[in-house]
Amino acid sequence: MRARYGVPLGIAAAGAAGVVYAAGFEVRSFRLRRVTVPVLPAGMRALRVLQVSDIHMVGGQRKKQRWLRSLAGLRPDLVINTGDNLSDPEGVPEVLDALGPLMDFPGAYVFGSNDYYGPRPRNPARYLLEKVQGRHGLNGNPPVVGAIHNPWEDLRDGFDAAGWLNLTNTRGTLKIEGVTLELTGLDDPHIKRDRYTRVAGGPSATADFSMGVVHAPYLRVLDSFTADDYPLVLAGHTHGGQLCIPFYGALVTNCDLDPERVKGLSRHTAEGRTSYLHVSAGCGTSRYTPVRFACPPEATLLTLVPRA
Repeated sequence: MRARYGVPLGIAAAGAAGVVYAAGFEVRSFRLRRVTVPVLPAGMRALRVLQVSDIHMVGGQRKKQRWLRSLAGLRPDLVINTGDNLSDPEGVPEVLDALGPLMDFPGAYVFGSNDYYGPRPRNPARYLLEKVQGRHGLNGNPPVVGAIHNPWEDLRDGFDAAGWLNLTNTRGTLKIEGVTLELTGLDDPHIKRDRYTRVAGGPSATADFSMGVVHAPYLRVLDSFTADDYPLVLAGHTHGGQLCIPFYGALVTNCDLDPERVKGLSRHTAEGRTSYLHVSAGCGTSRYTPVRFACPPEATLLTLVPRA
């Protein structure tokens, strides 16, 4: 029996161990990444920007909530939330509680599709099929039909009450120790809510530094920000691929961004100009696929420094 069934049984055991690791350990193995980005004008002091993304809060996720609260100990100059805070219509109070200490700092946010709509069961293999078949392409998902409404208005009101800037297809400015920081944001391209024409035109001459903020890093959006000469764009959405192959990386990005840039810092070029792009792998998952493999949940502390 050992000679006949040993290999299949070994493969099954390895697969089961991988599932246990992905669902039981790595999905709760929260960590902070630190990245330095040379984008500021000469002579400007460094800015420490904490990016949180794709929290996908479900009731009872106490470890995630404690970890998010602990990030306030970093004392960032600015917090940027790049969306998908919810994976449960009842999760708003826990999101606001977990982010409460961070809302003592200047901040801004955009929403993702999971802030607006509740998740539905979905076969993860569909992402692979859509990657191969090229479905939706540059245009994102088809219009949402029959979705569960999430109470995103309560989330918005909580962030607004704390003084965070709502960057839904609009611009905002913050003063941080004498520095005028301009933030230009878009609603989620994944569900076709982005309206770049409302914010087009590039950085304002009165700002000391400007950057773009969006949930899903679709190429049409990155092209627009870059062509308008924004030196930095922050995004989330991809979960870093979520289920990755060790020593290889992500297979999918859940948008038209290439897998090589699924998370972390990279460059994007359009119309002869180049911007830095930072994509957060986020710290959560859909409630229906609560696993991560070779892609730990994260937040990122970006230190913006003057260009060399």
